[in-house]
Amino acid sequence: MFTPISIFVRGEPKGQPRPRAFARGGMVRMYDPATAEGWKSAIADEWRRSAPPMPKIEVPVSLHLYFSMPRPKSHSNKKGLKADAPIWHAKKPDADNLSKAVMDALTQLGVWQDDDQVVVLKVVKRFGPISGCTITLTDASI
Repeated sequence: MFTPISIFVRGEPKGQPRPRAFARGGMVRMYDPATAEGWKSAIADEWRRSAPPMPKIEVPVSLHLYFSMPRPKSHSNKKGLKADAPIWHAKKPDADNLSKAVMDALTQLGVWQDDDQVVVLKVVKRFGPISGCTITLTDASI
């Protein structure tokens, strides 16, 4: 059992990219593009700064991710936000790729043994005034 943790990570959320392959000299090699590394570093930095010291989580967890995505300029005019500007961020990056980047960062930090411990996952993608993600981690075994 552990105390629920909630932190806000500022920055533009990035999704975990798919592994890529390339052929050179008749050999096929796989690699992970580094496009989400800056975002994952921001998560790690904020976790170290804000989360209380705690042992590695060994119980099932509930993870709630509230992504606040930057609005494009087309959503605004001289008077402010347009009346028909959408609330929901229904475009790329996909919610599953965003959540995978967060879970990978938390796994690398040693917050839990593995992200297979996440038994409840809630992901919200909205446009917001401040880009980032609120990460809330609770004990799912209680």
